[in-house]
Amino acid sequence: MSVTGRNVLSGVLLGVGVAGFVDETVFHQLLHWHHFYDKSTPAAGLVSDGLFHAFSWFCTVAALFLLADLRRRHAFGARAWWGGLLAGAGAFQLYDGTIQHKLLKLHQIRYAVDLTAYDWAWNVIAVLLVVAGAVVLVRTRRTTAA
Repeated sequence: MSVTGRNVLSGVLLGVGVAGFVDETVFHQLLHWHHFYDKSTPAAGLVSDGLFHAFSWFCTVAALFLLADLRRRHAFGARAWWGGLLAGAGAFQLYDGTIQHKLLKLHQIRYAVDLTAYDWAWNVIAVLLVVAGAVVLVRTRRTTAA
């Protein structure tokens, strides 16, 4: 894998990890809006939250190991890394909002309310993050190719 690819991968993994951590902490733990899996008992929901939390932390730790290796090799590229981070966070959020919320119906953002505004806000923010990450990555590619 190229140096740029390793920078992007580290950023993507950290973006997924941070987005998962924020989702888990804010919506699952602090607001109690939902669990990762809401189609069973509250105990199953807590176990699913724990597995989700572990996944996000594995992504975070892997990202930081890659980042440390890049820094040690003096190969860290901030633009590629930030582009990956934005794209990774947005991709995770878009996957969550479309696949998990709507297609698989594992959980919704909230219950007993009109979801329209929540769905729009969740997915628009996700798309904006993906687009911002893609713009940074395209600009990075153009800069390194020139």
